[in-house]
Amino acid sequence: MLSSFGKPTPRNASLLIGLILLGTQTSAFAHVGVHSTAEGFVSGFSHPLSGLDHILAMLAVGLWAAQAGRSGKWLMLVFPMMMLLGAGLGLHGLAIPGVEIGICLSVLMLGLLVTAAVRLPLWAGSLLLTVFALLHGQAHATELPPGSDSVRYMAGFVLATALLHGIGFFQARFAAARLAMAGKLIRGCGALISVAGAYLLAGQL
Repeated sequence: MLSSFGKPTPRNASLLIGLILLGTQTSAFAHVGVHSTAEGFVSGFSHPLSGLDHILAMLAVGLWAAQAGRSGKWLMLVFPMMMLLGAGLGLHGLAIPGVEIGICLSVLMLGLLVTAAVRLPLWAGSLLLTVFALLHGQAHATELPPGSDSVRYMAGFVLATALLHGIGFFQARFAAARLAMAGKLIRGCGALISVAGAYLLAGQL
């Protein structure tokens, strides 16, 4: 069945995101309230922006994608797509253990990947991001406000996530095009993210 999607492309990824959203429609009907449309989207959009762990991880994905070359744009699609899956699983009662520790670990590891400018095969990078994205998606699902539309909530946090990815990605590309020290600057940002991740992780242990 996977072969029917052919080569990974943004169009195929968009189709998969749509299918995942469609599969969570049953949860939406269980969470609809009078003001669910606006509140669900706004709550979803604001949630990734309300925690340092989410912000740093999303920016790191963008930075790492910029370092990855041609596969970078696909990596930035894998994360929100799998984050939707993680949220959908959470809304259907399938909990992943150790979410908070895993999220802090994701900040640390993503920062290290940027610091070392690690280039992985597309499948390996996608697999790694899938693990992290499932954890972030589960965390978002647990914060769904009562009475909110879960589909619009997920649309909100996917948009915020994509914007944070884009900030990291385009800032790195902008720096690479204009600064001779861009590589060191980007790796320095990764080092700061990894230090923050280690601090967050220590607070969970």
